Amino acid sequence: MKMDRGAHKPVAARATILVASDNPSDAASVNDFLAQEFDQVVLSVDPDTAVEDFESRAPDVLVLAFSTLEDAERYYLGLYRLSATIHLQPHRTIVLCSTGNVRRAYQACRKDSFDDYVQFWPMTNDAPRLLMSVHHALRDLNAARDGASAAQFAAQARRLAKLGSMLDQQLAQGDQRIDVVHRSMAQAEQAIGTALDGLSSKLAQREWPDAHMAELEREIGQRFRAMAEVVSPIQQWADEFKQECAPHIASALTLNAMADCIRPTLLVVDDDDFQRVIVSQLFAKENYRLVFASGGVEALNILRVMQPDLILMDILMPDLDGIETTRRLKSMPQFAKVPVIMVTGKSEGVSVRDSLKAGATDFVVKPLDRDTLLAKVALALHS
Repeated sequence: MKMDRGAHKPVAARATILVASDNPSDAASVNDFLAQEFDQVVLSVDPDTAVEDFESRAPDVLVLAFSTLEDAERYYLGLYRLSATIHLQPHRTIVLCSTGNVRRAYQACRKDSFDDYVQFWPMTNDAPRLLMSVHHALRDLNAARDGASAAQFAAQARRLAKLGSMLDQQLAQGDQRIDVVHRSMAQAEQAIGTALDGLSSKLAQREWPDAHMAELEREIGQRFRAMAEVVSPIQQWADEFKQECAPHIASALTLNAMADCIRPTLLVVDDDDFQRVIVSQLFAKENYRLVFASGGVEALNILRVMQPDLILMDILMPDLDGIETTRRLKSMPQFAKVPVIMVTGKSEGVSVRDSLKAGATDFVVKPLDRDTLLAKVALALHS
C-alpha cells in the first residue's frame, strides 16, 4: 500500500536514510518499508565497507537493523573509532528491536547510545512507528541546524556584554585624552603668555613699538583659538557617540544578566566512574549543569545533539584518547570555540604540548584541586 507522501515530501526529498544491518534480508525489508515515504534510502550490509558506506552517503538518519542490540552498538562504536569524518556529519540514529528487547533498547537510548528505538519485529505490531520516528529525527535535526541553543545565546550575550564594557572603557579613555589636550593647550598658552610678558619687558627697554608686540600676541592667540576649534568637534562627536551608545551598552548588560540565569553546561569526559563522582562533588554547590561521557566515542556522539559551554577532557581513555577526541571536535565549526580543559594524571611536557596543539585551552592535573579547577573553568568560560 502506497502511503500519502505529500505532507512530508519536501523534507523526505532532501534526506538520506542509511539502513545498516548484518542481515541482507532484514535490510531489504526495512528499505522497502521506508521507501514508501522517503526517496533516498540506501543500504550498508557489508562490514568491510561500513565506514566507506557511511562517509560516502553522509546520511541524515542512520537506521540500525541488527540481529542484536550488542551488534548495533558494536557497529556504531566501530564507525566512531575508524571514521575520520563521522563527527562532521550531523545525523540521528534509530535502532530497531524485537518485542523482547524493548526495555534494553530504551536503556541504550537513555544513556545516549542511540537517539531513538522502534519495536519493529514482528512487523504486525507497530511498524509505521518507524516512519514517524524518521520524521521526528529529521525535524529534530533541522531544528538543531537552524536554531541557536540557550548555551549559544548565553555565550554570545556574555561576549556582547564584554564588548559593551570595552567600548565604555575606550570612550572614557577618549574623554581623558581630549581633556589632556585641553589642559596641555591651556598650560602652553599660559607659558607662552609668561614668556611674552618677559619678552615685552626686555623689548621695551630697547624701545620696540608696542604695536608690534600687540600684533605678535594677537597672532599667537589666534593660533591657539584655531587649535581649540579643531579639538572642539572631536569632543562634541565623542559626547554624541557616548549618548548614542549608552542604551546599547545598557542592553548588553541586561543580556549578560539574563545569560547569568542560564546554567553553563559542562561536558565531563572520563572513563573512570570514581573520577566522575569526584567531579560531581567538586561542582555540587556551583551553578553548572554537568553531562558525563564515559569515553571519547560517547562524547562525540553526545555532541551531535548538544552544545556544551566547556569540556573537561581526560587524556587517557581506552576507546579514543582525549587528545584525538579534542582534535576531532575542534575540526567541527560549531565547537571550534568551545574551551577544552584537559585532565591528566601527569603534567608531562609532551602531553601538555600535544593537548594545546589539538586545541585545548588549559589543563589540570589529578588529583583535582577544587579551587584551581573552579578558577580555570570560570576563566575559560569568560575569556
